[in-house]
Amino acid sequence: MKETADTTGITGITGVVVRLKLSLLRNGLRQSAGRRAAYLASCVVVLLFAALQLIGLIVLRGNAHAAGVAVLLVAVLTLGWAVMPLFFPSGDETLDPTRLVMLPLRPGPLVRALLTASLVGIGPLFTLCLVTGSAISVAHGAAAYGTAVVAVVLALLVCVAFARAVAAANIRLLTSRKGRDLALLSGLVVAIGAQLVNFGVQRLGSAGLDRLDPVEAVLRWVPPASAIGAVDSVSKGSYGIAAAQLALSAGALAALLTLWSRSLTKLMTAPDASTLQTAEPGPPERTSTGLSRLLPAGRTGTVMERSLRYVWRDPKTKAAWVTSLAIGLIVPVFNALQGTGSVYFACFAAGMLGIQMYNQFGQDTSAFWLVALTISSTRDAYAELRGRALALLLITLPYATLVTVVTTALLGAWPKLPEVLGLSFALLGAMLATGAWSSARFPYSIPQEGYKNVAPGQAGLAWISILGGMVAAALLAAPVIAATIWLNVAADGDEWTWLLLPAGAAYGALITFLGLRLAAPRTAQRLPEILAAVSKG
Repeated sequence: MKETADTTGITGITGVVVRLKLSLLRNGLRQSAGRRAAYLASCVVVLLFAALQLIGLIVLRGNAHAAGVAVLLVAVLTLGWAVMPLFFPSGDETLDPTRLVMLPLRPGPLVRALLTASLVGIGPLFTLCLVTGSAISVAHGAAAYGTAVVAVVLALLVCVAFARAVAAANIRLLTSRKGRDLALLSGLVVAIGAQLVNFGVQRLGSAGLDRLDPVEAVLRWVPPASAIGAVDSVSKGSYGIAAAQLALSAGALAALLTLWSRSLTKLMTAPDASTLQTAEPGPPERTSTGLSRLLPAGRTGTVMERSLRYVWRDPKTKAAWVTSLAIGLIVPVFNALQGTGSVYFACFAAGMLGIQMYNQFGQDTSAFWLVALTISSTRDAYAELRGRALALLLITLPYATLVTVVTTALLGAWPKLPEVLGLSFALLGAMLATGAWSSARFPYSIPQEGYKNVAPGQAGLAWISILGGMVAAALLAAPVIAATIWLNVAADGDEWTWLLLPAGAAYGALITFLGLRLAAPRTAQRLPEILAAVSKG
């Protein structure tokens, strides 16, 4: 009788959780017609893409490299499921088990109920199509098709359990400020992943699918790709190897469910540390430790530390910096790896990082009034701008140098290194100069909530600030650009191109100094206007 009651309770919990997920989805779609249209459009696109992938995998059946493509596809799909909760924590409300803390639920039945509910949705359906196509592409014979049924179920369950286990283990992080930081960076991760996939496809297109064989030999033993490897092994008559590969996937599923259950137990029983008062008094306030010891004394060091803390703590500033750092590296390096790049593409890193100097006061938002109170003269404004420029240089100078050296090494153009470094330093100095002036002349607000980086009605200011500043920076760097072209065209110019490194560095430092000097009086005069502009968000 007890066993019957437990089974009935488990079934009831599962049905309730599944209905809960369907209700959340239905109520979410009722909020607006735009949301319904977006959801239906995304479903159509996903299903169409899944159908095309399924057909493509079925057509691949019989190809010598079908196993390599199928195994790699399932491995990449599993990786996507693993990282999805970290960057889209609000995509599914049922991912947060802390909402069920007050209910008398045991971890075992709750795991089964949540796992079943996780199979409801467009994501699991898309995964099912791809895994099914992968299994069909390598299945030959009745035994292989029978194994494929088990392999598809195992692979799908491992993907879903992986996502749930990661979400449960990191739910405190995902609901905190750092979790919001990860969500802001999700677009960057998708962009970088798209670049990597594009690069990999191009390499495979030029070198052939033979490159997948060594990777497939390793991934066919990594769950849940090992389940697809088991289907291929049965097709080849290796039944013992197939059994071992299926056992690996089953063992991975059991381990993930155990980890998930333990995380749920901890979440449902342990108090949230953020709600507990500290019993012991906090440590005494630190005055000059850590980063501040390495920075200059006085206002310059204080401004530098404040700017660097913005980069580390503010989600919007952090997202902008990480985007610039990543794109500044991706463009020159990927072009160099593809054999279509130029060593001068390394200047792209200096350009992307120099953009961070524009709209320096916008990141302060309405708190800029605290900065404005400390500026009573042109000298104070110059010290403020100088500290912000030095904080930016602390990151951009070594990074731009690193990108230039890496690009030069990949292309084997070491004689060009001095001139490219000099050109990068000159361009960076020009962007710092124009960025300081633009920050004072065209400030705009950066909303703290949402994904918009410009307050309503200020898009024109943002375009003028960034595009106008970039054009002006290019004109300011024109002497060094002209000198580089002239030395490369001249008959004996190669002997003197090394002079572009010290000349470019000196010119960049000089133009930065002049730009800060010219921007300081305007900043001191326009403090009320700047405060009004940056406070609109």
